[in-house]
Amino acid sequence: MKNIRKFSKRLLIVFISLAGLSACTTDGDSDSNETNALTQQEKDMLIQMREEEKLARDVYDYLYNKYGETVFDNISNSEQSHMDNILTLLNKYNLPDPALPTPGEFSNTDLQNLYNQLIATGDLSLIDALKVGATIEDLDIYDLEEFSNMTDKADILDVFGKLTCGSRNHMRAFYGQIQAQNATYTPQYISQTEFDDIVNSPNERCGR
Repeated sequence: MKNIRKFSKRLLIVFISLAGLSACTTDGDSDSNETNALTQQEKDMLIQMREEEKLARDVYDYLYNKYGETVFDNISNSEQSHMDNILTLLNKYNLPDPALPTPGEFSNTDLQNLYNQLIATGDLSLIDALKVGATIEDLDIYDLEEFSNMTDKADILDVFGKLTCGSRNHMRAFYGQIQAQNATYTPQYISQTEFDDIVNSPNERCGR
């Protein structure tokens, strides 16, 4: 899954580039003013995270249907809540919703390719599927932490903080299942130290 890491870094570069090229305008409309309260970078990260949470939900739904493991179903439901939290922000700032209604279909072509890659890996075995889950949460934690450093908006930071907390709980759940299969997972995005701290600590209460 080395290509996934390259994908995340490319997104980060695109966000930074867009921020430098874009300027906010105002036209007196209240909805427009809400949109213009964000930088282009903040708009892009919200749109990105809406589809990234959809990717997690859709992958877990697929893997639950294939293997019938409760962990995929439970976390898929949580990812739907994450999607809803991001949608609330998109609506508040009058931003378009990129999430397509069909499972496994994405507006972002990179995310579409990532979904296809994750599904193909998850098809190999239950252990591979559980590692796909750990990889998604690994990437989510990494991206959410990076994006949190790119904004000072209290509402965005609040949502991102809750989503990061949820992803840490998901990581604990997947890693516990991986260990039960006498396998292991090595983090690809967050540091080994951060990973160890997460999986060796109890579940958190992340709020709503």
